[in-house]
Amino acid sequence: MSAWVSSGCSHSRKTCRLGALAIQNCPWCVCVCPGALPGICSCLEYLQNFYNLTTTTRSKHSIHSKLKEMQAFFGLKVTGKLDSDTMEVMKKPRCGMTDVHNFRLPSRFTVFTLVTDYRIVNYTPDLNRGSVDHAIHNAFLVWSHVTPLRFTKVFSETADIMIMFRSRYHGDRNPFDGPGRILAHAFFPGPGIGGDAHFDEDETWSANSQGINLFLVAAHEIGHSLGLDHSSDRNALMFPSYTYKNPNGFQLSKDDIRRIQALYGKSMKSRIFSFHPPCQHVHLMIAD
Repeated sequence: MSAWVSSGCSHSRKTCRLGALAIQNCPWCVCVCPGALPGICSCLEYLQNFYNLTTTTRSKHSIHSKLKEMQAFFGLKVTGKLDSDTMEVMKKPRCGMTDVHNFRLPSRFTVFTLVTDYRIVNYTPDLNRGSVDHAIHNAFLVWSHVTPLRFTKVFSETADIMIMFRSRYHGDRNPFDGPGRILAHAFFPGPGIGGDAHFDEDETWSANSQGINLFLVAAHEIGHSLGLDHSSDRNALMFPSYTYKNPNGFQLSKDDIRRIQALYGKSMKSRIFSFHPPCQHVHLMIAD
């Protein structure tokens, strides 16, 4: 997820400061002068990280095409221009996994067995250990209650899914970016770090609406660990952008259920169940 930035724009600093109107009509102005508009200078980086734009395909046409692809995915008006709605989406906190994939799931990896273990390697200082344990446990429950999957926590040995909090460069070629935007990333099932989930320690993690809710992000990342890619369904847990939802009454979308059951099958458990994060009773409902 290495970042690259190139202006590719012959416009003057003054022109680049004209605002969204000038940028909308200049596809090359997707990365402009420092101090122009918040988020503009990271547009090329965004398209590279999440839409497979490469340093060898950064022509005006390819940038236009990737912008259209991104806009279509997020349900925006497809213009191929960096308009204000597109910039707003790009500035939102989100998962670090890409939104497009060039592979089919069965040929890319083997999904986990029905009994899978996980380990929390380290803890964020933002929450007490009990709150982290509850958030991660409940995030796994989201998926085990709609599939035959069962998850067991281990405390020392290497687990199928290793969960850790890390900052910036942390050894997997996918560095975090500090507070904001990229919140976490995970790896599809496979050898080595396959299945692991990493959370950006530079975020402020919480058990409520303050900061970033750990349960919501963990449930999303575990979806990746189990083999799901991003969904363009705004109601889906696997939608890439973060939006706080009250865990009390959290509802997994039909899209999430359909896709995870395509990999692992259906659960014989009740469709409605409860769990208990610290300090509150949470009722989790699964959409039929």
